[in-house]
Amino acid sequence: MFQAGRRCLLSLICMGMMSSAFALSSNEAKQLATGETDTRIKTLAQLVSRADEGAYRLIKAMNDDAVKIAGDRILIIEDGKAIDAVSGEATNLPDSAEDVISNNRMRAELESAMAALRLLSKNPATRLEAAQALLKEPDAEKIPLLRKALASESESTIKSTLSLALAAASLGDPDPAIRLNAAKEIASYQTPQTILLLNQRLADETVPEVRAAVAASLREVQAALQWGDKLGVLFTGLSLGSILLLAALGLAVTYGLMGVINMAHGELIMIGAYATYVVQGLFRTYLPDSFNAYLLVAVPAAFCVSALVGAVIERLVLRHLYGRPLETLLATWGISLILIQGVRSVFGAQNVAVENPAWLSGGWQVLPNLILPYNRIVIIMFAVLVLIGMALLISKTRLGLFVRGVTQNRTIAASMGVNTARIDTLAFALGSGIAGLAGAALSQVGNVGPDLGQNYIVDSFMVVVLGGVGQLAGTVYAALGLGVLNKLLEGMAGAVLAKIAVLVMIVIFIQKRPQGIFALKGRSAEA
Repeated sequence: MFQAGRRCLLSLICMGMMSSAFALSSNEAKQLATGETDTRIKTLAQLVSRADEGAYRLIKAMNDDAVKIAGDRILIIEDGKAIDAVSGEATNLPDSAEDVISNNRMRAELESAMAALRLLSKNPATRLEAAQALLKEPDAEKIPLLRKALASESESTIKSTLSLALAAASLGDPDPAIRLNAAKEIASYQTPQTILLLNQRLADETVPEVRAAVAASLREVQAALQWGDKLGVLFTGLSLGSILLLAALGLAVTYGLMGVINMAHGELIMIGAYATYVVQGLFRTYLPDSFNAYLLVAVPAAFCVSALVGAVIERLVLRHLYGRPLETLLATWGISLILIQGVRSVFGAQNVAVENPAWLSGGWQVLPNLILPYNRIVIIMFAVLVLIGMALLISKTRLGLFVRGVTQNRTIAASMGVNTARIDTLAFALGSGIAGLAGAALSQVGNVGPDLGQNYIVDSFMVVVLGGVGQLAGTVYAALGLGVLNKLLEGMAGAVLAKIAVLVMIVIFIQKRPQGIFALKGRSAEA
């Protein structure tokens, strides 16, 4: 009787699924709230077929147990206030008002009615949400409803979701022949959701022929989605490589060109991330309407703040330690501890939240199982722009010429009038500023905390050494290669073993080729 009633309701819904301008009548409200169960179900089907605003509000309220009876009136309770279900006007809630009681059968019918009403909504987002809900919980009894909704749907995305939901519901049909056809048909919907549905059906299926068809469709869908998985790993590797490149580019200046072992490089990255956080807070407080543009200000701010800190470090400490690598290493390590504690004192020891602007939220769906996040795409493009800018600065500008001259032969550069002390400060500030840019980028993809830089300092040194000290091209190859290799190995051995394997490979490579991928060309007076 229970199942028959549900089929009856769904049939009535599908037969009368048309929009109408009729308003909810007092008699209909009373029948739905106080009638016998069969009468209530019949009235429910009639209201669903009309799908007007008053009917939707009352059905939704009954489904939420938010309807009361006060004499001849049916009242809807919304936010603690009473609303007349017929007129829609606010009214007083009498103390004598009684709750509307629905048995299990009626509750099931109300849930089906709500699904139908959402599929009939004029709002495409509501219809898509309803279709996705039916897909998550396939029900063979909703097949007539899905077919009717599919016939009237015009939006391609919603139509595709409804088609998949219909195939998924048919997988649970009592008739093995229908299940067999559904198992073959669903293979054309090559999405991760399809794999989940087929696995669930495979676990429950008892008919050998149907089970074989389900297994065959599962293998077909998995094979079709392999390309998406492979491209996803490649994109993730490129994304990681671009982050490593941003982190290592600054080090390529301070260590690769200047020969300074800067153990505080990771903290300069961290300072760039916190500068982004501060700019975000200022925009949220003083320019909330322009919040989505905060990153355009945060990027140069992160560069300037980190560059300033780097210049101060070089002026006060490092210029007295050039030519003494061990002392430089120890001094910069101590500076890193000071910077970490300073940030903890100002911002606290806990991570802070940096929110993506709206234009960096979401992703680009390339394949059913491959979504490229916008923030990762932008970071890759940003890394390319920073690399091009740095290459042009080093090779085409006066500052770049002086940096290269001082790096190759400090004595001759000084004898020709180059202020080597000033160039050292500017070069170190440049490397530190690029580290700040890396921090701004990292703030968009992960947590920002005092220990942020510790996660990248070792990887940055590995990239610079592997690529070849002083070689920008080698830094690019090393960063992208390590990023892709790390992600490929993670899929096979897990994150920890992948990290160990990459480190072992780098050690072996450096043993065989100490100069890195690209060796410096030419000669210097110090050699």
